[in-house]
Formats: sequence, C-alpha cells, structure tokens
Amino acid sequence: MRKIIGVGETILDIIFKNGKPHKAVPGGSVFNGLVSLGRLGVPVTFISEIGNDRVGDMIHDFMTENNISTDFIDRFPDGKSPVSLAFLDDNNDASYLFYKDYPKQRLEVALPRINEDDIFILSSYYALNPVLRERILELLQYAQERKAIIYYDINFRKAHAHEAIRLMPTVLENLEYADIVRGSDEDLHNLFGKTDVESIYKDHIQFYCNRFITTHGSGDINLFTGTLHEQYAVPPIHPVSTIGAGDNFNAGILYGLLKYDVRYDDLKTADKTVWSKVIECGIQLASEACKSYDNYISGEFAGEHKTLS
Repeated sequence: MRKIIGVGETILDIIFKNGKPHKAVPGGSVFNGLVSLGRLGVPVTFISEIGNDRVGDMIHDFMTENNISTDFIDRFPDGKSPVSLAFLDDNNDASYLFYKDYPKQRLEVALPRINEDDIFILSSYYALNPVLRERILELLQYAQERKAIIYYDINFRKAHAHEAIRLMPTVLENLEYADIVRGSDEDLHNLFGKTDVESIYKDHIQFYCNRFITTHGSGDINLFTGTLHEQYAVPPIHPVSTIGAGDNFNAGILYGLLKYDVRYDDLKTADKTVWSKVIECGIQLASEACKSYDNYISGEFAGEHKTLS
C-alpha cells in the first residue's frame, strides 16, 4: 500500500482567544496534515525532532494515538521541545510567537524506506533551514531516486520575508525536486514580493516545476499544470480557527492523489477531471479543520470519509 512520508517541525501550539489561553494542541505545518491523514487510515511516517521532556512526551503520545509512526522521531536530550503561542484575531486568523531551544546536532535519525509512488511532503522554513539542509537534501534525493511524488508547500512566513533573497537559492532547489508545489497568496507575496499568481508561475515556478497550486484564504484556488489553468471556488464557511487550514488542504490533496490512484507517472497526463476531484479533497479537509480549535480534521469526519482499502 502506498504511504505518505513527511519531514518537518513538531511544536506545541498554545492557542489564545481574547487574550486568554484557550487550548494547547500539538502542531507543525507538515505534522497537522499528517495527523488528519493518520485519522483517515493512510499509512503515515513522520521525520521530526522533539525534546526528551514532558512536552515531547505529550506530542509523542499524540502521534501514537493518531496512527503516525514514531520510528523516525529524534528525541533529543539537550534542549527543549518547541512551543508556539497562537493569537486568534476577530476573524480567527492567527499570529504567532515561537519559543525554541534545539540542540546543536539536529535530526539524527535513520531514513525511512520510500517506495515508488509513495508521497513525500516538506514545507515551510524547516525545508530551507541551513542547519538542516544537508539532511533535507538527502531525503529529497532519495525520494526522487525512488520515484516518489514530492509535494512542496512553500509556506513562507512573514517573519522570514527579510531573508527571502538569501533563501531563494534553497527555495529554487526545492522547486526543482518537487512534482507539485503549493503556495498561499501570503507566502508568495512574502517570498516574491508580488501577488499576481499567473506572473509568479511563469516567472518563478514553471521552469522548475509545472504543477502549481495557489490558495487565497476563502478566495478561489488556482491550478497550473503547464497545459491547464483552472480555478476552483471555495464554499463559504464560518471558521472557528484557520490555524490548520492550509496544512489540511495539503493533506486533502495527498489523500486525493491516493484515493484516485494518481501515481508518479500519471502526473504528466492527469486531466482537469482528475485534478478537480483531487482539489475537492483539499477543500473538504481544509474546511473541516476550520470548524474547531484543533489543527486537524475530527475523528468523526475521518470515520465518515475513510475510503482507502
């Protein structure tokens, strides 16, 4: 059975509403999506690092409860598990403060087995961090050699916008490895300093990877494949929290690729009928994740939508 392998940060999100702590949930851009996929019964492997402390224990137990393999988690003894404070505004959009205390040696774990047509996902600053770059490249090269589908979520936060020029060569290297790239309008503005997605695709993405998906909050989704440019409307919802929306959109896309049996060699010829089904999965999971203060889909929703044998 095909599986999904992700690499990224694991963090404890403490969510504030109206100036008061409301809930604490494990999070992280790749992690959030993998939790939803684990709840949907997808075989999931996560490569990450957490401290050998109480917060790390909470995250580790949560992963086990949600069917995520912990075989490739680095439990470092020096330093502490990272924590973020997420402050929700009147629209339930979040701004963040991060507290991190990592050791000098990072991500000291073996590589998981990756097979042809598996999916490998990476995202955000974790995929660009110079400290981790050698390890990330090792994973990308291995995934590419094994003919896994590589999905890169740019997820470039405002906090790193001042580093855009310095990090651009690493971004482009990730784009070159990727088979599918996703970016939000905010990510793209922070990274490229502009918002016209067609221009961004033609000038910055297409040369490296011709499958590009853009999201715009509650606005339309754009898909570019080299031969297609499609737009998809997002049904209106009243979000409780948007913290995991993009991460679960990614999870939905990956789930759709499995559900509709889109394999590595199929990406070149997938038509708009296939893509519309895959994008719909992304919309469904993102919308569901916005209905609670959790960063992922509910167990009830997952139970109703498990369709993989």
